[in-house]
Amino acid sequence: MITIDPSAVSTGKLHGLMLGAVGPRPIAFASTIDADGNPNLSPFSFFNVFSANPPILIFSPARRVRDNTIKHTLENAKSTKEVVINIVNYNIVQQMSLSSTEYPGRVNEFVKSGLTMVPSEKINAFRVGESPVQFECKVNEIVAMGEEGGAGNLIICEVLLMHINEEILDENERIDQHKIDQVARMGGNWYTRANKGMFEVPKPLSAIGIGVDSLPEDIKNSKVFTGNDLGKLANVEGIPTKEDARTFVNNRDDIKVKIEHANQIEIHKFVKQYLDQNDIDTAWNILSAK
Repeated sequence: MITIDPSAVSTGKLHGLMLGAVGPRPIAFASTIDADGNPNLSPFSFFNVFSANPPILIFSPARRVRDNTIKHTLENAKSTKEVVINIVNYNIVQQMSLSSTEYPGRVNEFVKSGLTMVPSEKINAFRVGESPVQFECKVNEIVAMGEEGGAGNLIICEVLLMHINEEILDENERIDQHKIDQVARMGGNWYTRANKGMFEVPKPLSAIGIGVDSLPEDIKNSKVFTGNDLGKLANVEGIPTKEDARTFVNNRDDIKVKIEHANQIEIHKFVKQYLDQNDIDTAWNILSAK
C-alpha cells in the first residue's frame, strides 16, 4: 500500500486520486441565472442531501485547479441566492456532459445542450424539463473552503419545491429506483448507471463543441436520434465538409453500399449504430455525405 501526503503532491494529482477513490458521486445539474437574467446550466458531482427538516441539499463548485478561477454557477448563486438542482438520469447524460463545456459567459447551456428550459414556480432560475426530479432552491449560505485552485465552495440550498415526473413513481407513489435510472460520476471519464453498471463518457472537447443548436434541422428533428445521440453529435469542433465526407464514404465500400439508395430514416438508423459505439467521426461523415 502506498501512502499519500496531500501536501507532498500537486493539487491536480491529489484531485484525480480523490475522485477516483470517492464514488460513485451523485450529480447536481445546477441551473442558475446571473444578475441580468441570463441562464446558466452546469453539472457538479460534489453533491448530496444533508437534511430533510429543513430539506437541505449541498453542492460544491470548486475553484479551477489550472488557473484558480471560479465558475459562473458560483458567481450566480452569490448574486441571486437561488438555484435549481436537477437530477441526471441516463437519458440526458450526454447532453449533461456537453453542458459542462466552458462556454463564454452569457452563452445559454440549455440551448447548446438541447435541453428544455421550464419556468420555475418560486424562483427565477429555470428547470431542466427532461430531468426526472427538479428541486427549486434558495441559497442559505455559501462556505468557501479556501482561496487556492481546487478549493471547494459549499452552496447550502434549502428546497422550496420538488418536481417529480410521475413516470418514475411506483404504485405507492415512491420513486422507483429502476425507473429513475440515475447516473453518477466516478474517476476520469467514468460514470456508473445505477441499474446497469459502469460506462464511459468522454469529456467535452477542450475546444468548444458546436452545440445542439448548431446541428442541421433534419438531425435535430430526427425521429431516430435520442437526446444522448444529439449530445454526442454536438460535442465536435466542426462538421466535415461534403467533399471530405464523400471521400471518406467512397473509401468505405461497406458504408457506400449501405447508404447509396437509403432514405433519411434508414441513414439515421445506420448512423445510430456508430453513435452507440462512440464512433462520432464515422457518424458525421455518413451524415455529411448525403
